[in-house]
Amino acid sequence: MKVAGLGFRAAAAPAALAAALDRACALAGPPQALAAPPDKAAAPALRELARERGLPILAVAVAGIATPTQSPRVQASHATGSVAEAAALAALAPGARLLTTRILSPDRMACCAIAEGEPS
Repeated sequence: MKVAGLGFRAAAAPAALAAALDRACALAGPPQALAAPPDKAAAPALRELARERGLPILAVAVAGIATPTQSPRVQASHATGSVAEAAALAALAPGARLLTTRILSPDRMACCAIAEGEPS
């Protein structure tokens, strides 16, 4: 199973999330679900993207998940180096692997990473 983890700013438009997802899908193929931390899982932009793509949203805890990408700002606010990478990994059972590290939207308002593994 593939899951796309998404991280984004509060002001991100649905188009920014879609652009980040499309860039990640070009490298890793389409996901079967979207994942984000609980504080972002109900965001209108993410809900719109999920509705357009016909994908479920998985709300997952990201704190403490090790990621290849490290952002000091994200580490301070979410206790992980990359929300997108951590969300993708957290949605799957231990042993999941990232197919893409975080990929930014052109406006840098959203990022997406795709992981593959067994559902948790």
